[in-house]
Amino acid sequence: MSDELTFAAEFPAATREQWVALASRVLKSKPIGSLTARTADGLAIAPLYSRARESARVGSRAGRWQVMARVDHPDPAVANKQALDDLEGGANGLVLVGAGAVGAHGYGLMADTLARVLDGVLLDAGIAIEFDLSPQTKDLPLALAALIKERGIAPASVDIRFGFDPLGASAHNGGFPLPWPQFAPLAANLAADLAAQGFKRALMVADGRIVHSAGGTEAQELAFVIAVAVAYLRALEAHGTTLDDARRMIFFRLAADADQFLTIAKFRALRALWARVEESCGLVPAPAFLAAETAWRMMTRNDPQVNILRATIAAFASAIGGADATTVLPFTSARGLPDAFARRVARNTQLVLIEEASVARVADPTAGTGWSEQLTSDLCGAAWALFQKIESAGGAPAALEQGIIQRKVAAARAERERAIATRKDALVGANEFPDLGETPLAMLDVARANVAPMPVAIPIEPLAPMRLAQPYETLRDTSDRMLATSGARPKVFLANLGASADFTERATFATNFFAAGGIEAISNDGFASRDTLIGVFKASGARLACLCATDDDCARGAADTARALKAAGAQRIYLVGRPGEREAEWQAAGIDTFIHAGCDALAILQSSLDH
Repeated sequence: MSDELTFAAEFPAATREQWVALASRVLKSKPIGSLTARTADGLAIAPLYSRARESARVGSRAGRWQVMARVDHPDPAVANKQALDDLEGGANGLVLVGAGAVGAHGYGLMADTLARVLDGVLLDAGIAIEFDLSPQTKDLPLALAALIKERGIAPASVDIRFGFDPLGASAHNGGFPLPWPQFAPLAANLAADLAAQGFKRALMVADGRIVHSAGGTEAQELAFVIAVAVAYLRALEAHGTTLDDARRMIFFRLAADADQFLTIAKFRALRALWARVEESCGLVPAPAFLAAETAWRMMTRNDPQVNILRATIAAFASAIGGADATTVLPFTSARGLPDAFARRVARNTQLVLIEEASVARVADPTAGTGWSEQLTSDLCGAAWALFQKIESAGGAPAALEQGIIQRKVAAARAERERAIATRKDALVGANEFPDLGETPLAMLDVARANVAPMPVAIPIEPLAPMRLAQPYETLRDTSDRMLATSGARPKVFLANLGASADFTERATFATNFFAAGGIEAISNDGFASRDTLIGVFKASGARLACLCATDDDCARGAADTARALKAAGAQRIYLVGRPGEREAEWQAAGIDTFIHAGCDALAILQSSLDH
């Protein structure tokens, strides 16, 4: 039977040349190449791809992935109830988050509470347990091993990913407790002890969230996890574990974010990169376990409902990319510990994808598509080149000590922060379309964990987590304090010139622009005269004013209106648009700042609040 589709076969096949001709007609003077985008790693994303040959698939998942629920409430009784509720509600795995871990975000469990947290959880009933550890909670897995022995459960019957990650923890905390040559044997001996008890898989984790949360690129995240995994392979082999056994003791964890195509390609690339490492070790590639967590850095504190959409895209992309287990951060996580509703939404996001969208039915569904194969290949090339640089520096431990990884991540973070500040990258609810009148959501009233820092023998530059929305949230905090103390937010008066149909687009731009900094726009339908405009401005009580008009209307009246606004008490005047050759004239008339696409919105908004 032919696998060619005959649907619409009576129509002639469209050619690339036809598409280029049609696209060129729309683009007019712009070249087709102007449609090509670039990733943070500089990789090209073309507007159109041809069908590609399928790449080799190593263990790409087909069937339901594990739906993981976070357990991070510091009160063990509450944590236990949340865990049981999640399991009853459709989750089939729990991520036990230790206080101080990269994924704890101020909360988490302590080792002496584990028995209470897992009370009533049937560990041998097919429930997956995964740890997110910190140096302060490294004993959590040992407590679980003791609990399993106490319950008389065979280690082989439980699905546990212990997840020791000494290199990741050192990068997160800013230092090594011991030189790596002394530190590695401790980790290897711990893995050997657990293996002797019957726990032979997933003892170590190479965790890319550390790089991603710090602002790193996709290739940097992939290179980091491969380099860390290779360091663990070396440590385990050096202390008596065969390479074949050692690779089965390692699993991977990556961040999944709202860039759908890049996330899919990143997860596919991880498997190809690890297969290359296995082949280099003389091993036949075997399926690696790949866990996903939706990205912390994309979460917004304000307008948090948008996080549901981001998490849905991220969970979908990780599933398409072949993740074996996925954890969705509840949509209010940036505000604090989520309530039962937010946890349910996080859980059901995955269940809808599995049960209703049937996303789990196909293994590697983007295999053979031009964009996916090309982007996966490009990511593999960029990540492998960086991995080789890390190896040439002496491997992941040495590269961290020398700051090689941190400098590259810092450069990527600076570019990302600049893109957010200029609104080149949109973050709905933060720098685009903020809601100044949002209704506060319910959160659990829980104090953040007070985790004592671990002693550091060899300090290194930490890979500190960040959220892209934080700078704008800081501005909103200033506005919220003013609202609480004075009953009103800071305001900007929109001096709309001309007819409503002419100024509406720029007035809308200004309203959205200033709202990102917590500044409320006082809008209107325009004015019959300049005197009327000045009278309404005086009555508004605003100290800021923004001219909104077409280029022609600005040329006719912007200068005179600005002088009148200054005389009426405006402390700062803005104009929507680029000034061009009139910049000096308009600045002399009193216009202080020009706002437009690509301007440094963050700096302008901070200055506005200062005034």
